[in-house]
Amino acid sequence: MLVAEKPSPNARSHPYRGLSVEHVDETPHPDFIRHHLLGREVYRRTDYIAMVNGDSVGLAAVARAPSDDLFVPVVDVEVWSGPDRTQLIKDPTVDVGNATALAHAAARHGRDGVSGFVIKGKFEHINFIWEPDPVRIFVTELTPPEPPKLLVQAGQVVDFDEDLPPVELVLNSVSFSDLAADLPADSYLLPCRGAGTELDADLSYLDTRPAEAREWVMIGCERSMQFHRYFYDHEPAQVDICPKQRVEQADPGGRWLIKCCMLERGTEYSGTRAVVPWGANLDEVRQAIRYLAGVEAPVAVG
Repeated sequence: MLVAEKPSPNARSHPYRGLSVEHVDETPHPDFIRHHLLGREVYRRTDYIAMVNGDSVGLAAVARAPSDDLFVPVVDVEVWSGPDRTQLIKDPTVDVGNATALAHAAARHGRDGVSGFVIKGKFEHINFIWEPDPVRIFVTELTPPEPPKLLVQAGQVVDFDEDLPPVELVLNSVSFSDLAADLPADSYLLPCRGAGTELDADLSYLDTRPAEAREWVMIGCERSMQFHRYFYDHEPAQVDICPKQRVEQADPGGRWLIKCCMLERGTEYSGTRAVVPWGANLDEVRQAIRYLAGVEAPVAVG
């Protein structure tokens, strides 16, 4: 089987053991790489070769002869880039198994005009990324706290899930102060005191179930309103905090990670949006991000 002629953006070796590194005595120009590799034996898991001479590096994909032997002859070589379009980056902080970490390293250290970045990172392991183009995912949240929990969870997922392409998380947030400004009042009822919200008004908290209702404005969602009706048998003035409704009403483009307290477990998907529960666990957030990044079809958790 011959190798593909044109790599796609974000191409990398996954797992990174598929990249072999060879140090040579000549500058790894495309003709040299092709003639040097064709017919040579490579390890049976090798799909890519980074050829290094000092700070000069070239990058190629190889096709191996069909064999279960430990070392297999190369039957086809496609040189992706020579030293003019390939850069060797040494950064011991980079997890080279993680595409987002590779893309960040390329953005920090990369030269203009380079397509292939060969990165030597943690434990002196090496991988490459080709023309990194991160998938942008908007995370809609409320603040405080800062940073908000869902953004932190999404970051944890991106940091450990090696199947993901490069991902850029973009916070889309609204604060309780902003919401309160939509309906000024002397007294507000908030869902809970956990966020440490401070407003220039008297504050009460629904999760403490105050003994009597007051003439407050409730900053909360539909679930908060259900609680209020149950506790006090009426509906107060309300500023709705629902991130899901905020995105639906604005109808923005792009990929969106959203939380909603009306969803109690699992993950909901619709087009370029994924919704997780208000108290989502990391597995639910991971499934949502994998869906938004195009790694796998929707999977319900629960």
